[in-house]
Amino acid sequence: MKNKKLLRQRRNAFWSALYAAVIYALFYIPVLVMIQFSFNDAKRNYSWEGFTTQWYGKLFSFGNHDLWESLVYSLAIAVAATVISVVVGVLGGIGLKKFEFRGKKFINLMLYVPIVVPEIVLAVSMLIIFMTVGIRLGMGTIVIGHCTFCIPYAVVTIKGRISGDNETLQEASMDLGANRVQTFWRVTIPSIMPGILSAAFLSFTLSIDDVIMSNMLASARQSTLPVLILSVNRTGITPDINALTTLMVLVMVAGMLVMSGLQRLRRKREAREMAEAEQRISTLRG
Repeated sequence: MKNKKLLRQRRNAFWSALYAAVIYALFYIPVLVMIQFSFNDAKRNYSWEGFTTQWYGKLFSFGNHDLWESLVYSLAIAVAATVISVVVGVLGGIGLKKFEFRGKKFINLMLYVPIVVPEIVLAVSMLIIFMTVGIRLGMGTIVIGHCTFCIPYAVVTIKGRISGDNETLQEASMDLGANRVQTFWRVTIPSIMPGILSAAFLSFTLSIDDVIMSNMLASARQSTLPVLILSVNRTGITPDINALTTLMVLVMVAGMLVMSGLQRLRRKREAREMAEAEQRISTLRG
């Protein structure tokens, strides 16, 4: 009986590992191919012609001014949309989680509309609104458009991080003499910081990766990096663009590793402080 159970567990573990390997392969093989072709010794990425690093040198040359300008433009939009989304997400998540008011269920329901509705519908709607009001298309309209789908994700993510323990910590802080502002900055924000960081990463990724909204709401003079790559794709992606996206992937991976390391250090510090507090309590009792 035990042998059959052990055999079943091994079989389930094998199929689970195989399933995970297939899923991860579907995700990461295209990225690895893109990294490989950033070292391709050919002007067009139709076939492998040999290894070279010339495209990384060309990437930082003056001939790629438009590419770097689009990247900076995309980063500025993504940072602005992320900051706005996180601020609104913190306030909205706390308000929807802690307070009861008329229309709360309706707001919670409407949060999922920008997530469910196709982005092309949102983009066309925003374009009609801006043209009707007479707002000139540009960076501001793109930021507003990105916030329409980043804010719901931020609110839902941060609201899910708020638990009943937060209220207990806030009450304890105010009982010890802290006012509401001090409690908010020193207790509430640190307790939901993992949710804030998750919302920030998600909002930044959604914003910098967006094509439809950026294409519809952009001006004729400037375009974001995804829109520029989309336009270049009609004639073929050049290896210098692969080099740029490879560097972006490496930066994002490094950022995730740094955040993971910081969270690990934070958990170790909290565990050490908890152990020290328990030791002091036991010493006082003894």
